Amino acid sequence: MRSTVQSDTVPRMHIRSTLVSLALIAVGCSSTEPVVSAPPASSERPVVPPPVASPASSAIATAPLPPAFEIKPIALPGGTADGVGMDFILFDPNLAAIWVPAGNTGFVDVVDTATGTVKHIDGFPTKEMERNGKKRIVGPSSVSLGDGVVFVGNRGDAAICAIDPKKLTKGTCSAKLDSMPDATVYVAPTSEVWITTPRDKSIRILDAKTLKQKEKLSFDGEPEGYAVDATRGRFYTNLEDADKTLAIDLKTHKTVATWKPGCGKEGPHGLRLAEADGFLFVACSTRVEALDVGHDGAVLSSVDTGDGVDDLDYAASTRNVYVGAAKAAVLVVAHVDAKGILSVVAQVPTVEGARNPAVDGAGRVYLTHAKGSELLLATPTQK
Repeated sequence: MRSTVQSDTVPRMHIRSTLVSLALIAVGCSSTEPVVSAPPASSERPVVPPPVASPASSAIATAPLPPAFEIKPIALPGGTADGVGMDFILFDPNLAAIWVPAGNTGFVDVVDTATGTVKHIDGFPTKEMERNGKKRIVGPSSVSLGDGVVFVGNRGDAAICAIDPKKLTKGTCSAKLDSMPDATVYVAPTSEVWITTPRDKSIRILDAKTLKQKEKLSFDGEPEGYAVDATRGRFYTNLEDADKTLAIDLKTHKTVATWKPGCGKEGPHGLRLAEADGFLFVACSTRVEALDVGHDGAVLSSVDTGDGVDDLDYAASTRNVYVGAAKAAVLVVAHVDAKGILSVVAQVPTVEGARNPAVDGAGRVYLTHAKGSELLLATPTQK
């Protein structure tokens, strides 16, 4: 998955002038205790009305959908002129918090969803790297909830570390992998941590207790995205450069199914699973598809989202899929019915570069905005 400290110019929100200035917290690099930033001051943003219903969406008019959203920023500490590099973020229902590996800062930020307060864990190595002729600083970039711990993958030193979520301190870390990690995924049925390493077209499997590597799986393409299916005993990933989606057996580690989502030359990116239904949501650059992995992997439906999609999120309680289209500057909410048919039910203007949403238990949506050194919080204004 592509990290986003963006070196090209990204426009700021045209309404940013209405915001109360947000103070960033300066942090000593030697601190071992989590540092707390004050929550952002309240600011008024336009309420975004729901889209006019179309024939495609009228069939799901009774679904539990937010009719409008308010957008506000949550400032993250340590931002530079290039912003804060972010890739994967996730909601932790145990802490009621959003985990944010914050790349170039060397921090992992933890955002309280009730108050907006930001704590952070420091001490993660960073390094400068060059890609496509552009230099950038990389660091912690991926996160997964484990059994009483939180796993963080770091591009800065190619290691995986376990974090105590109560103390917010680092524990056991793996040895340096010989390829830079992308996604970090805890697999509960086998008590393993699976790491996608697309640069050498592989997945590394670590023991969740010791974080020692157990196996390396090689592929004919670059693994991108993930979903764990305990019901069917499978791990799903994409081969981004081959436009394929794979199902891998959790025990034998063999690829048991290969599907063609038809995303095009940019390939498929993020994945989310509606496990009970057997629907796998695949993020293409300009749309999201629902695959029937409970049966033959057929594409059941798709919705257009606008360009710039990377990762996505899914809330089983509302059957809603959340997609941030970074280039189109829009948050798309789609509802999936019992037959796997997706329908767009909300389109919320955001800002160019906003992407990779995580939805919390109250239906609030957090998007990464790297250039702004912030998360954008989209809150439904009505239940």
